Amino acid sequence: MAIANAENTSSLLPLDGRVALVTGGSRGIGREVSSQLAALGASIVINYASNSSKADELVAELTSRGQCAVAVCADVLDPDAVRALLDRAEDAFRSPPHVVVASAGLLNPKYPALANTTVEDFDAMFAVNVRGTFLVCREAARRVPPNSGGRIVTFSSSIVGMLLPRYAAYTATNGAVEAMTRILAKEVAAKGVTANVVAPGPMRTELFFAGKDKAFVRKVEERSMGRIAETTDVASVVKFLVSDAASWVNGQVIRVNGGFA
Repeated sequence: MAIANAENTSSLLPLDGRVALVTGGSRGIGREVSSQLAALGASIVINYASNSSKADELVAELTSRGQCAVAVCADVLDPDAVRALLDRAEDAFRSPPHVVVASAGLLNPKYPALANTTVEDFDAMFAVNVRGTFLVCREAARRVPPNSGGRIVTFSSSIVGMLLPRYAAYTATNGAVEAMTRILAKEVAAKGVTANVVAPGPMRTELFFAGKDKAFVRKVEERSMGRIAETTDVASVVKFLVSDAASWVNGQVIRVNGGFA
């Protein structure tokens, strides 16, 4: 575990005094979310699965900006590890997380038809995308302090609305996350906590480019306002959802896809 503690540069930052946990927070969209929430004044808990180098690199980057961060290794598939992750967050910043963003995800780059999807690949995607999100959300629902600007954000995909061939298992995992989060939103509302889903379209991450050729990418660009989204496009929506300005946004699935359909 790597820790960096520093004074926030302004007491007027929107998330000053709040702790934000981002699973999968060292790479891809999770990395950008971690960076943007830190810039708003939050103390960031960057969760990673195994490779510490990216997480430590991000901690160092945030520290250089005068921000606060802790990197914690935890397998989100393990209930005990998820509990320990939130324990470490509380130990590091003397507060349970106010914001929890579940961004860890898995996509099968072979894109098999349903008939060719192996049980192993099916189980792996459901384990990370659904079980992992469930365990993180369950712990967040128990620990995010009531009436503290509490926010839970999960990730789905715009693919749910398109029902493309060769994405059956992946789409099913995202549909499950959307349903689970919308129900969670009703369960935590009485605590003044919101829960919403961000469902990106094609985005410049390793997850998107795996197994795709240039011709496919060009077709996607033509249907998405002429470009593939950057992680900043999606992180900005997360930034809004965890802000006080979004206190009345709850149980929503927000598609961030440049009109891709």
